[in-house]
Amino acid sequence: MLSLMNDMRLRNKMFFVYFVSVFAPLLLTNVIFYQVITNNVKTQRLDDIERAVEQIRNDFRSQIDEAVGLSAFYYADYNTNEILERDFANPESYIEAYDSYLRRTLGNYSPGFLSLQSVTIYADNLSLLHSGNIGYLSDDIRSTSWYKAAVSSKRSQPVFTRIESMDGDFATFSLIRKLNYFSDQMQKEKLLRIDFKTIDLESIFANLNMEGDMYLLNPEGEIEYTTNTNVNWIEHRKTRFSSLSSKDSIEFVKEYRGISYLDGWRIVGTINEDEVVQEVQKSRSFIWWSACMMMVVPTAFILLMTKSINQRIVQILKHMKKVKSQNFEMIGQPESKDEIGQLTLEFNQMILQVKSLIQDVYLADIRTKSMELERRKAQLNALQSQINPHFLFNALETIRMRSMLKNEEETAAIIHSMAKVFRSSLTWNRDRVSVNEELGFIQCFLDIQKYRFEEKLNFSLDIAAETRSVEVPKMVFLPFVENACIHGIEPLKRGGKIDIRINADESEIVFTIRDNGVGMEQEKVASWYRFLELEEVMGERIGVQNVIYRAKMIYGDKFRFKAASELGKGTLVEIRLPRDSTQNYNL
Repeated sequence: MLSLMNDMRLRNKMFFVYFVSVFAPLLLTNVIFYQVITNNVKTQRLDDIERAVEQIRNDFRSQIDEAVGLSAFYYADYNTNEILERDFANPESYIEAYDSYLRRTLGNYSPGFLSLQSVTIYADNLSLLHSGNIGYLSDDIRSTSWYKAAVSSKRSQPVFTRIESMDGDFATFSLIRKLNYFSDQMQKEKLLRIDFKTIDLESIFANLNMEGDMYLLNPEGEIEYTTNTNVNWIEHRKTRFSSLSSKDSIEFVKEYRGISYLDGWRIVGTINEDEVVQEVQKSRSFIWWSACMMMVVPTAFILLMTKSINQRIVQILKHMKKVKSQNFEMIGQPESKDEIGQLTLEFNQMILQVKSLIQDVYLADIRTKSMELERRKAQLNALQSQINPHFLFNALETIRMRSMLKNEEETAAIIHSMAKVFRSSLTWNRDRVSVNEELGFIQCFLDIQKYRFEEKLNFSLDIAAETRSVEVPKMVFLPFVENACIHGIEPLKRGGKIDIRINADESEIVFTIRDNGVGMEQEKVASWYRFLELEEVMGERIGVQNVIYRAKMIYGDKFRFKAASELGKGTLVEIRLPRDSTQNYNL
């Protein structure tokens, strides 16, 4: 068996595994799943219809119970029965009695009974005015079927019945009840009739969950009301429900038992069996489509997998045959991480090693020597670039010493300050200095400018003692001092002044420089603020733009900058830096 499997092609092996492990179990599972789902869908649909019919039955009874409750009030209300029993000498006496009580009870019966169309009490009393929900119990009334149904009721129970018009067609449904609760005290016959709104009955039977037809059957099995448009239930001639029976329909019957006024009445719902089958067919279509997808997708996937494996193996074999002919061609397939991809990668590395041993060793040696030569040349250029500043510093030192020999101490001091500032600007092995060191650069620069402008420039330094040891980026303040001198004070003819303050709070170092120079236009101030938004590298320049960029890179959102200027009134610059000594300054 194992040897037979070894002789099979890889593609056939994959299909065999797919059929045994996927296709056959999947087919069996779908058949079982289809049977279970079909039965569940059918049962669920029938249960939904059963509940819909039950809901219609309950809603209908609830509407009838409202009328029964109202009839119980009039049945046991002594004042109503006593007024209807009384013989009035004249209409005025009756109207007075009607207005005093009956108008409230009959004309404005409870607003909760919205499904009732009218309430009428018929009394065998000629002294009453037969209007305002009061009617005379005449012989014509006694000859009606609904009167006879009420009289035949035992123990004065209410009777639910259908009322027909003069021509025998449907008029309304009514609840009839004899008002004989006080028959031992009162002699006149009285009868209550409560009519229902047909539109409310239609809304009850038009249940959205019931797609079939609904029927209201009387105790004789006749159709009193139905939603089936093919049955004319309005005519006097009633249709028996049994005559509509069909083998293709499913019936749901709900009877009223133990309810005297609805005893024998039934609610029947019918639905065509094809509608239930349609629900089952929907699930069947879903099952079959899902089964097809579950079969087609794995099959296509296995085909792609087999093609991927087979093509790459054939490609490796093809290139291995080329190696025998000393054709060291690498496999140009995209890199992959499976076993075949690793095999391809190892093959390509082997080809590279073989080619390296044959022809690449010599070329690599030449490239190595060339790179070493370029490296030495770069070192030489670097050494040469250091010679010019070195001689410049020596020349400045010679001039300073010569000035001291001639007792030109002021000139010597200025040259010393200039050399100190110049050396600091060229030496960037440290990007972080103390405020005291930064202040030394500022002092040297101001001494030079004082030497230049003489009495035209005055400056003051107010430095808080606790700030001198705090470290800040190198030359973060000096460019603003330079800007104040060159662009603010130099254009003035006299009276230039620069005030510099450095103080601190719990979390920040605050550097403030104020001058009374010529000031700047607002567009220039706005350009300084735009430097905060730039992302490009500023190169090696030490200017306002570069300082703002470096501070932003070092401190991020913790760096805060404010500038205010007005032409002819000077400029104010405020810089706030965090005092966090652990801040990263590796820029």
